[in-house]
Parts: sequence; structure tokens; C-alpha cells
Amino acid sequence: MAAAEAVGHGPLHGVRVVELAGIGPGPFAAMLLADLGADVVRVDRPGGPGLGIDPVYDVTNRNKRSVVVDLKAPGGADRVLDLAERADALIEGYRPGVAERLGIGPQACHARNPRLVYGRMTGWGQEGPLAERAGHDVSYLAPTGVLGMIGDPDRPPAVPANLLGDYAGGSLYLVVGVLAALHHARATGTGQVVDAAIVDGAAHLSAMIHGMLAAGAWQDHRGANLLDGGSPFYGTYATADGRHMAVGALEPRFYEEFARLLGLPDDAPDRWDLTRWGELRERIAARFRTRTREEWTAVFEGSDACVAPVLSLAEAPGHPHLAARSTFTGHGGITQPAPAPRFSATRTSVRTGPARPGADTAGVARDWDVPALAEDGARPGPGGTPSAPSAAGPAAAS
Repeated sequence: MAAAEAVGHGPLHGVRVVELAGIGPGPFAAMLLADLGADVVRVDRPGGPGLGIDPVYDVTNRNKRSVVVDLKAPGGADRVLDLAERADALIEGYRPGVAERLGIGPQACHARNPRLVYGRMTGWGQEGPLAERAGHDVSYLAPTGVLGMIGDPDRPPAVPANLLGDYAGGSLYLVVGVLAALHHARATGTGQVVDAAIVDGAAHLSAMIHGMLAAGAWQDHRGANLLDGGSPFYGTYATADGRHMAVGALEPRFYEEFARLLGLPDDAPDRWDLTRWGELRERIAARFRTRTREEWTAVFEGSDACVAPVLSLAEAPGHPHLAARSTFTGHGGITQPAPAPRFSATRTSVRTGPARPGADTAGVARDWDVPALAEDGARPGPGGTPSAPSAAGPAAAS
């Protein structure tokens, strides 16, 4: 394929991925692969995943195609194995052993396709005392020490939405693992299983902090360190209108510019006197309370003070820098983050909106040469998908 043909399709154009429908980190990982150009076929279960929003708005299913397979029906597992035989990678997020019981585990898939990369997304991993237990993002973060780092020291740990566990510790590590295993498979002809556990990924994210802890440069409790809100020059402050500004003035020259533009009095405590951090924080907070968020944004605009307004999700697409970079995009009437990262030769894009369950059966059956899919898809239930109950079992990762 010529380089010009790949432009607009992404660097993974030509890579085929099967995604066994679930919730949370598995779909997000598959979306990232699809954003990068892979042909991702999501195998939805009859009746949907059991937790989630209207498929029309689920942007984690953009750039994908969907078929519906009832894994409990005769021939259901065979349809997935037919797809796996023609795929480069497969992603599933069931509890350990569920895929095997359904007849679509790694051994069955590799018997049909030895080159297949089989990506497994769970919270606890494939083995260990908690491997069979249910959980969600916050319960996976808790034992890693990461959750305990976040929040004010005199309040319970703060919950960082489901970004840190599900997506950072889960999805992104699964994608890194799948891409590395794809490289190995192309070099050797041998596929393998990628065991991506949120607890492993979240713990791995704290590598630098563990080094600082060993060096005595990090205290093992919240709100006492340079990067956890303990420092008065690395945190957030309320403004006169009840909104907030974020401050990250770590280096001396940045702090000097910050203090000057803020109008911090000359008699303010020295920033490295940890015993007076509380006093310095109150001095900074008092200054921020004198103006609105927009007024402070104007004050710090064009400076190296490392200060930025804290925007809401709805406000973020209108930020001048993000708008100039097209960090957000609109597709099908939905404002959403654009694909990331960016590539100079193999550009990415939002090619299609969220895949609707079963809507792409005929096209996938044709393109992947699995005619039995089209035969199965000819018996729709309410809403255009088969109506039999699903046997996939609970998703393990989120």
C-alpha cells in the first residue's frame, strides 16, 4: 500500500481487531486502536452490555463496526472463532475462565490462528487471590496505594472519576501490550496472551513516586508533598466567582513570575519553608479570591507562571489553545475528543460515529469472509438485534 493511501486512515490501517463487548477499559482500548486505523469489529451480545448509555452516544464505539452474536446459541462460539481466525488481535474483558467456558478462550482461538494476539482486560488480573472477584475502578486503585495519594489530608481520598484506573492503568496498558505483541507476532509468526490488569497498570504509574519514597523525598500520606497538593505552589485555588485556577509554578523562575503577577507581598513566607506552607497557601488563596477566574486568566495570559483556568467538560472545547489544535471535534452532533496522538504521515480521524449493535453484520461478513455471520444476523429481535439472553457473563474490568 502506498504511503499516500494510508493518509487519513491511521498507522494501524489494515490491522484487524475483534472486540468482545464489555464496559469500561476494554471498549476504550478498542476505540483507541480503531482511532489509530484498525478495523475493529465489536461482537455485541443480544440485549446490550447491561450497563451503559444509549449506543447512539457511546463515543467509545466510534470508528468500529458491530455484529451481534449470541454465545449461548448453537454456533455462537464458532462465529467468534471465525472472526479470530481472520484477525490480528482480540480483546476481551471477562472474568478469568469465562471466555474458556464460552469456547472462545486463548487456546481455542490460537488453534485457529497461531498468530493472534489475545488481549485480556481485567481489574485484578488472570491469577491471584482476588482474580475471581468483582470490582470497579476505585476498588482496583485502593490496594495499589495510588488512591490513597489523592485528596486533602483531612478528608477521605478523592475519587478521580474512572480515568486513572480504567483508562490509564487499564486501557492504555492493554493497548501498549497489544501493539508490542503484534510487533512480536509479525516478527516471529507467534501470537501470545496479553494479561492487562488495572492493578498492575495503576501500580506501574506510581513508579517515580516509589523512587522518591525510597529516597526520602516523598512522605507516605496525602497533602504533604510537592505534587499531591501539599505544596502551595502546585494546586488549585478558588476565585471570586467560585471558580478555580490551577497553579504549577515549580521551578524558581516560574514561581517568581507567578508571585509577581499574583501580587504576592514581599513578606510572604519562603516557598521552601515547609513549616510555613499553610501560611503561604492562605496568602495565595487570599489573592486569588480578589478576582474572577476570567480576570486571573487575563492576568496570567502569555506568561510562564504555569497558571491555567480550571474548565468544565462543556467549556474545554472552547479553550483557545485546544480550539486552535482541534483537540476536540464534532461528529454526528456529538462534541468529543479527537483521536490522539497525532501522526505526520498516517493521519487519524473520526471516520464513523458509534457503532450500533448488529448494524454492520453484512459488511463484516463480506469483508472478513464469514458468511455465516450474515445468516445469523438475518434473525433480528426487537431493535434490530437478536432477542435471546446473553451468556457472556459479567465484565471483570469495570
